[in-house]
Amino acid sequence: MRFKSKLAVEHLQLLHNVIVPISRLTGGGQLGNTNSSVGSGTTLYLDPEHLRISSRGGAGKSVENAMNGGEGGGEGIVCFSELIALNGIFLEHKIESLAQNVIVFEIDLVQMRTALAATLQSLGGSGAADKQVPLYNSGDGGRSSRRMSSSFQSGSSVIVVMKLAKRGGVPCLCLDTTSHDGNFDVHHAVPVRILRAEEWQHHLPPLVSTPDVQLEFQLDRPLRPVIERMKSISPCIYVEGSMQGQLVLRLDSDAVSIRTFYDKLIPRTDEESSQAEPASCTLKIDSKKLLAALQWQSSMARGTVSSYIICLIENEMMVVHVCLAPEDVGFFTYYVPVHFLSADMMD
Repeated sequence: MRFKSKLAVEHLQLLHNVIVPISRLTGGGQLGNTNSSVGSGTTLYLDPEHLRISSRGGAGKSVENAMNGGEGGGEGIVCFSELIALNGIFLEHKIESLAQNVIVFEIDLVQMRTALAATLQSLGGSGAADKQVPLYNSGDGGRSSRRMSSSFQSGSSVIVVMKLAKRGGVPCLCLDTTSHDGNFDVHHAVPVRILRAEEWQHHLPPLVSTPDVQLEFQLDRPLRPVIERMKSISPCIYVEGSMQGQLVLRLDSDAVSIRTFYDKLIPRTDEESSQAEPASCTLKIDSKKLLAALQWQSSMARGTVSSYIICLIENEMMVVHVCLAPEDVGFFTYYVPVHFLSADMMD
């Protein structure tokens, strides 16, 4: 079994941007401790064409969630990401295994995030810099930051090697960085647990019904700031969507009733759909879970995401599908469980 790849700084930044919000779901496991029965909750899949990440909220420690305001809200959420390997996330890569060149392993995503951030910082970039220009900010500050980031990337002469190797007899995902002039070397090793390739079938995204409502949002109309305020008032939020391009967030408590309206959204219709009336759907969701599925709106830099789509499936699931920029690089998707609502409860 062998995996070795090369990444430019912009690839490293993209991978870090994707992993930051996903890592907050699990809070990290204890793969470095062989006596621990706690799993990391995250599995990586590698083949010649793709890098896939499957993460289940609440599978690791809850400490990370509490530190980031999640308070365990990620439990029950599944996040699945797919990135294109060659000409996507890697400059070049080589993968070999007896399982038709497929490698699957479990990894602590918090440790991987830390290694990526430390590597970026050592290169003069900043894993934390992405947080300074969140997706929903706008104005000259954001544009200036993007210009500086682009010039840094294009002028970089550093290549990062990512590979699977053993360190002290423990299989690890290693990040090795050496500048072309030899001024510095940076090495990180994140312990992994190698799995059989066929075990990947247990980490595929959930099978869900065809969405009742699918709405595409503009990046300058985020949901997270509204949900964050609502969470302090009510543990549950009602999400009402219509294929007329409308979405309403509402909550009702003994003290207050709140409605937040989004209109002029883009309905994503199925070509086979022939409904005379625009479809609508109402979901009841834990506010903490919804906030956990929208963490990326505060941690990812502008220019990282091209669009996002909210899918509502009655009494089953809310799906948040995020397309990365450029669109052919990949995506990540959150699957958020919902409460059951009977017909009379929807009125």
